[in-house]
This record gives sequence, structure tokens and C-alpha cells, in this order.
Amino acid sequence: MLLAPLVTCLLIAVPDLLFDRVPPLITLLLIGPLLACARLGVRHTVLVCCWSAVLGLAMGIGNDAVPSTGFGIRWGGLLVGCALTVYAARQRDRLHDRLARAHEVARVTQTAILRPISRTFDGTRVCTRYHSASHESAVGGDLYDVAVTPYGLRVLVGDVRGHGVEALRLSADTLTAFRELAYTSPDLTTLTAELDALLTPELGPEDFVTAVLAEFAPGEVRLVNCGHPPPLRSGRRIELLEPLVPTPPLGLGPDPRQYRVRLQPGDRLLLYTDGLTEARDAEGAPFPLLGEAALALREALPDEALRALHTRLLAHTGTALADDLALVLCQPTEATVPAPVP
Repeated sequence: MLLAPLVTCLLIAVPDLLFDRVPPLITLLLIGPLLACARLGVRHTVLVCCWSAVLGLAMGIGNDAVPSTGFGIRWGGLLVGCALTVYAARQRDRLHDRLARAHEVARVTQTAILRPISRTFDGTRVCTRYHSASHESAVGGDLYDVAVTPYGLRVLVGDVRGHGVEALRLSADTLTAFRELAYTSPDLTTLTAELDALLTPELGPEDFVTAVLAEFAPGEVRLVNCGHPPPLRSGRRIELLEPLVPTPPLGLGPDPRQYRVRLQPGDRLLLYTDGLTEARDAEGAPFPLLGEAALALREALPDEALRALHTRLLAHTGTALADDLALVLCQPTEATVPAPVP
């Protein structure tokens, strides 16, 4: 990249140095520094400016014009222009540094909103994987979180309608509300109703949040599903855990209903967003979730199982995912007996 402005200056100077009848082209030597300040840093811009000044002086000497006033004005104008290009390059570097710091702050903030998880909480191993379809942000409209509460481990996976900055804001609002309420709400139906009450005033007329909440207890998991893709249980067999009664998403007046599912030793529970179920291949065929999940979740380690599932998804689409995707895999590490149904 440095070679281009240097060669440009040389091409401008050569005709003047070789031929006597060529009109003075000293001011055109500023093209090189302008190219340098637009694409290179301060040091390279200074180097190109020095090269332009030397060539300009050589052109004046070759034309026997160095003592003249006209040459002095043209060469002085070249030097002033070079100084301005160095200043512009310095300002450009400062702006680049500020943007880099701003991106780093945004990355740290987004990581705090959706922190990667791979650890055991209250007897349940939880692993996550996340993909944002937005190139500008590491966090999109999909969300997840966990909370170890007096009532057991609680997990939230949700999907905010839309994309971009507004979806990021609604995701942050949803996670903040969950973190505030998860430790005090006595059951999932109450937690869901309180989440809806907090979020509804923040949602626009066409906004909503699909969500599934899970609460792990000895030998079972309790679920509330508000318009979200059903969790998948993997063990001796693989199946989708559909709610008995469909419930609208948060923000659309849901009537939350809790249902309980038995977990055998070795069972895994996969919570996910529609980026998994709505992925299509080049011919428009959907991702075969049950079959691919059955193969991927055979991996011994939960992290490896999620990695295998994500790899199979990419192999199916043949390209980068067009939608956000959140995957949360939960595996109880203790074989216990479920509490009796009241």
C-alpha cells in the first residue's frame, strides 16, 4: 500500500525531469500524500510527504527555477499541503483508536449481557452456544440466562421479535427482568406473569418475546413455554416436549401453564431458538432437528455435543446462518428421585 503513493509521485515528477517543455507539475505531487493520509498511518504519510518534497525540489533544480518566486510559492504550497495531510492522517489514527476502544467496550458489555456458560449449577451441567446474525453486534435478539435460586436452578431462553439495536435493547430488558424476579418468584407461572407485567410497558405495539423457562428439581424439570420452540429431551429416546396448552409470547397477554417432565439419569435437555428450526439448505429444506440432534447429542461432553450440533447445522445450510441462534444444553449430574406431584 505504501508503494502506490510513492510511485504516483515519481510518475508525476519524471516527465518534468526528463523533458524541458513540460509545464510545472510540482503541485500535483500532493496527490501522493493525499493517497497516503487516506489509507496509511502517520509515519507512512510523513515518508510520502518527504518523498514529494524531494521530488519537487529536484524538479525546481532541473528547471533552474529554484531562486524564482513562482517556484517558491508552488513548493511552499506543496509543503503546506503535506503538513495538512500529516495532520489529517493523525486525526484519522485517533478516530480509529477511539472506534477500537468503543468496539471493545461494546464487546465487553455484550459479553456481560450474554455471558458464555460451561459449568455446573446446583447439580446440573449447563453449556451454551450463541451466534448473532448481525455483523455489527455480538448479541442479537436471542437470549438466555441461568439463576440458582432458593427454588432450584432456573433457565431462560427467549427470542425478541426483530433485529438490530432495538432487539438488543429488548433482550437486555428481558434479561434484567429475569435476573430481578428469578430469585423471588415462588414458581414458574408467577415468574412468567411478573416478567410479562414488567416487559409489556417496554414493548411496542408489534413487539413480543417468545420464551421458555425451565426449573430443575430432583429427577425432573418444570417448564413454562410462551410461544417458543419446544425443548428437546435426549436420552433413551429423543423427543420434543410440547406444552399441553399453547401460550402466547410475553407481551401478548400469556396465560402461563407449567408442565413437568421426568428426567432419567443421563438425560439431556436442549433449549434453543428458532434459528435452529428455521434454518434452510440451498433448496429450502428445513434442518432435520430430531435426527441431527440425536446424532450430535451422543457426544460424551455437553460442550462437544453443542459444537457437533452447530457443525451439523452449518453443514446443512452450507453458508453462514442468516438468523440469530441460542443453544443451551442442560444435563443433571445427580441421579435423584422426583418430588411427588401435588
